[in-house]
Amino acid sequence: MLIYNSQTHKKQELAPIEEGKIRMYVCGPTVYDQIHIGNARTFLSFDVIRRYLMYKGYQVTFAQNLTDVDDKIINRANETGTTADAVAEEFSAAFIEQMRRFNVLDPDIRPRATQEIEAMIDMISGLIDKNHAYAVENGDVYFSVRSDNHYGVLSGRDLDQLMAGARVEENDLKRDPFDFALWKAAKPGEPSWPSPWGDGRPGWHTECCAMIHRYLGTPIDIHGGGADLIFPHHENEVAQCMCNWNTALANVWMHTGMLRVDGDKMSKSLGNFYTLKEVLDSYDADAVRLLMLQTHYRTPLDFSYERLDGAVGTLERLNTCVQNLRWAAERTSSEQRALDDTDRTLAEVIDQTRAEFVRSMDDDFNTAGALAALFQLVTAANTYLDQTSSSVACSVAVRAADTLVELCDVLGICVGTSGDELPEGLVGLAAELVGFDGTDAGEAATVLLEARGEARANKDWGRADAIRDGIAALGLAIEDTPAGARLRAQD
Repeated sequence: MLIYNSQTHKKQELAPIEEGKIRMYVCGPTVYDQIHIGNARTFLSFDVIRRYLMYKGYQVTFAQNLTDVDDKIINRANETGTTADAVAEEFSAAFIEQMRRFNVLDPDIRPRATQEIEAMIDMISGLIDKNHAYAVENGDVYFSVRSDNHYGVLSGRDLDQLMAGARVEENDLKRDPFDFALWKAAKPGEPSWPSPWGDGRPGWHTECCAMIHRYLGTPIDIHGGGADLIFPHHENEVAQCMCNWNTALANVWMHTGMLRVDGDKMSKSLGNFYTLKEVLDSYDADAVRLLMLQTHYRTPLDFSYERLDGAVGTLERLNTCVQNLRWAAERTSSEQRALDDTDRTLAEVIDQTRAEFVRSMDDDFNTAGALAALFQLVTAANTYLDQTSSSVACSVAVRAADTLVELCDVLGICVGTSGDELPEGLVGLAAELVGFDGTDAGEAATVLLEARGEARANKDWGRADAIRDGIAALGLAIEDTPAGARLRAQD
């Protein structure tokens, strides 16, 4: 399996530190607001990477933090007249809720910055003892960037070149403009904790390094995040780990490409800023995932509602194919028969799909290629259903359906279920129109469809239309497939 390493700028063979196991960390959100769809794209990408590693048999330990103390949280609290704790709690819960709606697996470990202060203080103390950090008179503590001879190893940045045209924060307390805060002295009204340097709170770059070392050990196999985190955030994490524990933080660094909206950078000022919540309130999570996975995780993704509408149709094509395959299999004659050329052709495509799916995903998690393989099977399955009568469809249809469901599940996409229960009104309708005397909605649906089929065969169009219209009044549509008629929710 090949993975692109952002540090080396090339693909390399996955070589777990411990055979059969992967330790993986992805930077989580700063919880001051609902996450936007750019954030969601990153979390989705690493969810799929994690799922595929598990599919390949690896025991994956996945950690992701919540930054629940930060300037943005404090500013939001001041704007809304509440407390930083209240803001962090509200949007931590909102983030977890939206990730579950988006079918992103919960992490195995979800540390919160406010609960890891002791570990961060220990790390900062170690850096001071090793002359890689220093405290100043007001209680701030800074990392001395130029004390690290390897600084820039991840991003490839050179400090002297950066200095020529860089905009850096002016701070007379720092020894060097590029030094960054490990600990911030307390200010009135802000959350703070006691430390050897006085009350204060950790800097943003501090928490992930301390959490990784505590919960996963260093180095880990994979560290991930958005491409915007490479510098300075991840570069600063590398520096702290190397200087304090004399080891790399991660063997492989992975970063997702940026998300644009209708070709432009997403921005509130442009009116094209969308939260994941507002998108999921209007669209199925599976359709949103499908749209995002059509683009390789390292490539910039262009989001638009037009493309999302297209993904809705693509998802429906997947769902319909799986449902029709199963519908055909359910209506198969119980008599055994030998496989014919049509069956063998579909069986070959199933095997090819599995092989191509794995080949694509093994090549740096190429979800676009994996989806292409799945739709190769959809096309072949639809051809199979068109060529095979309902009385002779065989177990190869079940294999094709199961393959689509299984491989979509690796991508976190659920297919093959309508998600809708048949309305009880079908029982009354069947009693009224065809004399049904049962109580099960599924049986009523079968009786109604059989009666409609008989009416159409006898050219009794009035009776057939009455059954169709009665079913439509219950919010259902009749779909005629090569394997027979079935009910589905109306569009």
